[in-house]
Amino acid sequence: MADPASTPAQPKDATGVCVLADGTVIWGRGFGASGNAVGEVCFNTSITGYQEIMTDPSYAAQIVTFTFPHIGNVGTNDEDLESGVEAAVGCITREDVTAPSNFRSTQHFAEWMAANGKIGLSGVDTRALTRRIRATGAPNAVIAHSPSGDFDIDALLKRAQEWAGLEGMDLAKRVTRSETQEWGQGDTAGGAWTLGKGYARANKDAKPHVVALDFGAKDNIFRNLVKAGARVTVLPAKTSLDEIMAHKPDGVFLSNGPGDPAATGEYAVPVIKALLDADMPLFGICLGHQMLALAAGAKTIKMHQGHRGANHPVQRVEANRGQTGDLVEITSMNHGFAVDGATLPAGVLETHKSLFDGSNCGIAIEGKNAFSVQYHPEASPGPMDSFYLFEKFVGGLS
Repeated sequence: MADPASTPAQPKDATGVCVLADGTVIWGRGFGASGNAVGEVCFNTSITGYQEIMTDPSYAAQIVTFTFPHIGNVGTNDEDLESGVEAAVGCITREDVTAPSNFRSTQHFAEWMAANGKIGLSGVDTRALTRRIRATGAPNAVIAHSPSGDFDIDALLKRAQEWAGLEGMDLAKRVTRSETQEWGQGDTAGGAWTLGKGYARANKDAKPHVVALDFGAKDNIFRNLVKAGARVTVLPAKTSLDEIMAHKPDGVFLSNGPGDPAATGEYAVPVIKALLDADMPLFGICLGHQMLALAAGAKTIKMHQGHRGANHPVQRVEANRGQTGDLVEITSMNHGFAVDGATLPAGVLETHKSLFDGSNCGIAIEGKNAFSVQYHPEASPGPMDSFYLFEKFVGGLS
């Protein structure tokens, strides 16, 4: 039960609330869908790309606090979607959603949130909330919106406290495709986007052939594989080794996704190990990076606050495939788990590391054409410093 002595009185205009599992009550103005949703509260420091962030499956079961105050100024459109599956359940903003002022906008962000069943909360001191997350970690919480302003705080608190949290949770099975998809074939344009032309058509006869395991992938990853010259077939997360090999891949891609890599790894890691044993070229991003590391013998850990934003500096160290000097990439990140660099076994090289906290951001396996990164080289949103990874993977396939 919430402590009445420590719960702030509900302001007159409060139509939204976020109740943390420790009993903290944060009032605000609700927008988007009505109702309530449970998740982990995190923060993202990007100043653009909020629609891509809200449709990234890696944010499944999370409530995104946007540190940039003016969310909504570019509106929304049908081209800036990263998936059509479960993603972030809601978001928290400082200001009320800004009216769109962009020639590509087709819908107000608040209207888009409502249409997609996502709950928003504005009027919150997001700087204070971000500092709290940095100090004490990402909390479990319930976000709620009631246009009438009626809330059962005790019930919301109970739901927040009973939610198990992301550690030990396999969310990939909830966001993966249910069947095989030949990416960009048929009516789906699967290549890179350009202004005035939209997404390019994928070449159905392109070689090499990349089979991608979908653990909660962002569509822009597949677009970048196509841009790099590949034909892409996307398979569900629980696809067996025999089913993968039946597609005769030249290489296998391990996608990003939500949840605890150790939980998803219960069924994914044995397949990845078998692919390594077969000398299949592998490239992993984010959750795919973590599971490649698990397959190679390393361990993963839950981070204190995670890394989420579009300006994370990553050092490309000398071990990165014979690089003669250290380089820095500015990267897009979204992860709450990480590979424990101290557990990398012999034969697994650390190729990238965060310049914020030194955490592992990339590996390569000696004697194998297998590598992965913790960040998102496809950006969306974010910088494109790391597109070379797609070219390296696709260019290295026979």
